[in-house]
Amino acid sequence: MSQRIEFVVYGKPAQMGSKKAFVRGGRAIITDDNSEKRKQWANEVSSVAAEVMRGRDLISSPVQLRAFFYFRRPNSHYGSGRNATTLKASAPEMHSQTPDLDKLIRCLGDALTGIVFRDDALIWSMVISRHWTEKQERAEVEVTCD
Repeated sequence: MSQRIEFVVYGKPAQMGSKKAFVRGGRAIITDDNSEKRKQWANEVSSVAAEVMRGRDLISSPVQLRAFFYFRRPNSHYGSGRNATTLKASAPEMHSQTPDLDKLIRCLGDALTGIVFRDDALIWSMVISRHWTEKQERAEVEVTCD
């Protein structure tokens, strides 16, 4: 049976941080350098996804994931004084800076695991991108399966 789940998560999307490993007391410890922001964002994603999934079964077949991440432009993209609301000619059209797209999608996939689909390994195809926005920061997510 074909399924489509769509939702929007408002707030600044967070990325999975870089992992660091060290040994303490003979035990391996792995840390994430973006832990607090990542946890808050992942919890918000999980919460919104759980609301959309209410009454639906967990997906256990291959899925396609579409995710569009929107970030506010920094003030440096705009003029100053009377031009404070005008984009500079040098302002980039494409969002091609941090946060890394692959780290954003890792965080999103982990947050959806066990809520929308059984495991993020079920994602067989993705369309993902980062964009600038004048509106609210957010992630627009669509999961489909046949």
